[in-house]
Amino acid sequence: MSETNPGDDPNLKPLGESLAAAAKNSGFGAVQPGEAPSAGALLAAMGGARGLVESILPGLAFLIIFTVTQDLFLSVSIPVALAVIFVVVRAITRTPWSSALVGVLGVALSAGFALITGRAEDNFVLGFFINGAFLLALILSVAVRWPLIGVIVSLIRSEGSAWRGDKAKFRVALIATLLWCGLFAVRLGVELPLYFAENTGALAALKLLLGVPLYAAMLWVTWLLVRTVYARPQSD
Repeated sequence: MSETNPGDDPNLKPLGESLAAAAKNSGFGAVQPGEAPSAGALLAAMGGARGLVESILPGLAFLIIFTVTQDLFLSVSIPVALAVIFVVVRAITRTPWSSALVGVLGVALSAGFALITGRAEDNFVLGFFINGAFLLALILSVAVRWPLIGVIVSLIRSEGSAWRGDKAKFRVALIATLLWCGLFAVRLGVELPLYFAENTGALAALKLLLGVPLYAAMLWVTWLLVRTVYARPQSD
């Protein structure tokens, strides 16, 4: 009896294509496995210069405004206004705006929660849940021996589950996935004590440092790790 490839099931094919498209549009898709990463590819993975500004500016605005004024309403409302402006500018210039819209929702929900509770540090609660969800997903993928980084790379390369039978590829996928677990664990381990200590200024500053810079560094390391196994000559 021949083994059936789930990807051959016509009912699952649209789902597989959607997942593959999502993987290729993610940060990992900026460099094909086996290619050497570049600074340009790293910038593209973060949405280009505009995406970088859109990622950093709302958090930076909160930090500066709260440090100077200690005014909760101003500190959370101005970042929301900035996020809305980013969406409007993208709509006017007819550039992809879905990521900016997600940014608006995230900033607005965080601001709303902080205003409801009256606690500035609650502006970061949503981020804790997001980091926790990613950490849990990564840990589960390791536990079931389907390291998430390996799954994403296989979707980009459309190679199915063959990578799991290659010891080197599986090992690299496992190591890379564990490194990403470390990223989210570090964020939570550093930020949560500051949250419970109600040290909003330090929390806002460290959230910026552990955000884009750490993400960029981890993405670069992941590309280099994956390249070690996908750039090697394939045996016949």
